[in-house]
Amino acid sequence: MTLILGIVLVFGLVFGGFILSGGKMDIVLHALPFEGMMIGGGAIGAFVIANSFSVLKSSGKGIGKVMKGPRWKAQDYSDLLNLMYELTRLYKQKGILALDEHIEKPSESDIFKRYPRIVADHFATELITDSFRMLSMSFDDKYATEDVINRKIKKHHHEAVASAGAIQTMADGLPAIGIVAAVLGVIKTMSSIDQPPEVLGGMIGGALVGTFLGVFLAYCIVQPIAGRLKQIEDEDGAFYLIIRDVFVAMVANHPPNICIEIGRGNIPTDKQPDFYQVEAAQRELAAA
Repeated sequence: MTLILGIVLVFGLVFGGFILSGGKMDIVLHALPFEGMMIGGGAIGAFVIANSFSVLKSSGKGIGKVMKGPRWKAQDYSDLLNLMYELTRLYKQKGILALDEHIEKPSESDIFKRYPRIVADHFATELITDSFRMLSMSFDDKYATEDVINRKIKKHHHEAVASAGAIQTMADGLPAIGIVAAVLGVIKTMSSIDQPPEVLGGMIGGALVGTFLGVFLAYCIVQPIAGRLKQIEDEDGAFYLIIRDVFVAMVANHPPNICIEIGRGNIPTDKQPDFYQVEAAQRELAAA
C-alpha cells in the first residue's frame, strides 16, 4: 500500500511542479517512449547479465513483498512463543524422545498443526526441528548450539537480501544509463545541426529527458524499492532470532517460562506482546 501511495506522490508532485512552473509536457511525452526503451532496456539487460536465475526470480517476488509488507505479524510472534513454549515444556517434562513424533513430521504433529502459518514457512519449521534433532544427538553445548543456529540464520538472511542488493545495484547504474541515452540523443541532434533553433531545441530537450529519466527512476523509484525490500527482509529475519533465543535458553537449562520471556524480550517493539498476554497464553496451554 505504501508503495502505491509513494509512487502517486512522486509522480504527482514532480510532474505537477514541472507543469505549474510553466514546463511543457509535450517534449517529455514525445521523447519518453524512446528514452524509456533505451534506459529500461539497458537497465534490465544489465540486471539479467549481473544476476543468477535464482536472484532474478527472488527479485520479482521481492516487488510483491514490498507491496504486501513484512510476512510476520504480531499474532505470528505470539504463536511462535506459544509453539516454543509447548515444545520446551514437553522436552523438560518427558525428555527428547517425547518430541520425536513432532520434529520428524511437523505437518502431522498435533502441536505444530495449531500454528499453520509457522508450519507454512519451511525455514522456520526446519530451524525448530533441526535444533531439537541436535539435542537428540547429545549436541547440547549452549555456545556451540547458538553458533550453529546463528550460521543457519545468517546464511538464510544472506540469500534473502540478495535480491535487494541486486535491485540497489540497478538503481546505482540507472543515472549512468540515462546519460548514455542522453548522449545518443545529442549525437542524433548533431546530425541535424542545419535545422532551425526551434527544432534543435526540441531535440536537445528530448535528449535531456534521458538524463532526467535515469536519475528520476534511480532515486525516486528503484532505490526506495530496494531499501524497503531490505527493511522487510530484516524485519522478517527477526522472527528466526526468537527461535534461536528460546532454544539456547532451553539448552542452558532455564525453565520454559523463562525461555519464552527471553524470546519475548527480543521481539520487535511494534509486534511484541506484553508479559501478561504471554503468561495468560501459557496458563491456557498448561491447562489444555
